[in-house]
Amino acid sequence: MTPAEQLGKKIRELRTFKNLSQQQLADLMFVTRKAVGNWENGKRTPDAYTIQRLAGALNVEVMVLLEAQHRIEKTAEDERHIIIVDRDPVILKNFVRQLTETLPDEQIWGFRRPDEALLFAKSNRVCVAFTETELGRNRSGIDLARGLMEIYPKINIIFVTDRPEYAGAAWELNASGYVMKPATAEKIVSQLSCLRYPVPGLLPETGQPED
Repeated sequence: MTPAEQLGKKIRELRTFKNLSQQQLADLMFVTRKAVGNWENGKRTPDAYTIQRLAGALNVEVMVLLEAQHRIEKTAEDERHIIIVDRDPVILKNFVRQLTETLPDEQIWGFRRPDEALLFAKSNRVCVAFTETELGRNRSGIDLARGLMEIYPKINIIFVTDRPEYAGAAWELNASGYVMKPATAEKIVSQLSCLRYPVPGLLPETGQPED
């Protein structure tokens, strides 16, 4: 058994002990069920930050998982990720599920706090970020966007909000999109199909109309 598989086995054992399904654990962490499955079967290795989130969701000491994670030899793999940031847990969970149905092969992560999203982005390549404009007291999606763009100048920022007054600031930032809630699948696909910085293979190819 490889170190990645050993870590996956530990995650599965802890999840089972807590009587959680993969979907329930995914909902607690605002990620996809597929992400949890990939961790448990050793196909993907959660980084140190994700390990901390896992420990919190499973209510165990972080070193229980970090000790296993440290045994894994990191690769130079440069996977792309999509993040969603919204302080409302219900909206966030539903958005993660909706985006997963639209992009079943992508790595999708949800965050309620902008500082968590920034910390994740510092160690994981983020190509698209969906964010609310208001993220709590003294927490602005505009400021989050600026922070993400300092890390990745060509990141695609899409604001998803019910506050039209931020549209001007969003365009000054060269955001890729500005969607008024509710964020339907049609609105999401429309934004992803015309990103400022295109992401190859993000959307399934559609057949070309006949002449």
